[in-house]
Amino acid sequence: MVKTWQDAPDAPAARGNLMVMRVLVVEDDDAIAEPLLKGLAREGYTPVRVATGAAALSAEPTDVVLLDLGLPDLDGYEVCRLLRSRSEVPIIVITARGEEADRVAGLELGADDYLVKPFGFRELVARMRAVTRRTEAGRGAGPVAPDLTVNGPLEVDRRTRRARVGGAELTLTRKEFDLLALLASDPGALRTREEILEQVWDPHWYGPTKTLDVHMASLRRKLGDPAMVETVRGVGFRLRDDR
Repeated sequence: MVKTWQDAPDAPAARGNLMVMRVLVVEDDDAIAEPLLKGLAREGYTPVRVATGAAALSAEPTDVVLLDLGLPDLDGYEVCRLLRSRSEVPIIVITARGEEADRVAGLELGADDYLVKPFGFRELVARMRAVTRRTEAGRGAGPVAPDLTVNGPLEVDRRTRRARVGGAELTLTRKEFDLLALLASDPGALRTREEILEQVWDPHWYGPTKTLDVHMASLRRKLGDPAMVETVRGVGFRLRDDR
């Protein structure tokens, strides 16, 4: 269920300043989907609802995906993985599964954020704005560092968004690549947790800082050498300088 639904305004004050964004709502429960669609419409979005994973995978492209994991036909994690494999669209998983293992799985498969039911409508809208701001900023920003960084066995190519260790290509989610690219832009330099969340997620990040730790642990596993990324306890992280 969605809590504090009545807090959603009848009409958003800033609607005139917002681009109309299409939101794919993947939810099979009418009791959740119907008020969610109405609330999104009041906020100036154009919501499109589907009730199955198959319909989500065949839907027309949208600007944001709100994905429930408990679907009647396909595993929600698999739907998330397939959506991410074909598109960079922001995906927010919305589910009753609140265990850390579930959150880790969703984030590692490419979700940009994870919201546990019951949730507040204002929080959902804030998270949608955060992930879309970050996506649009990434599309419009020019390179801030050389496209290719070589640091010992590690190669990070920002132009092609590919990373290799010892010549073997890594399979990274979007956030994992962005995290690695930030650290690799200046090997040996300490990046604070706040700086990483601001640059890889959003300057107004609403999610838990645990998200960073989850992505960092996954990145270290994929690098094959956990010591390649050093932790400065209570401060942040840095990529070991192997140049």
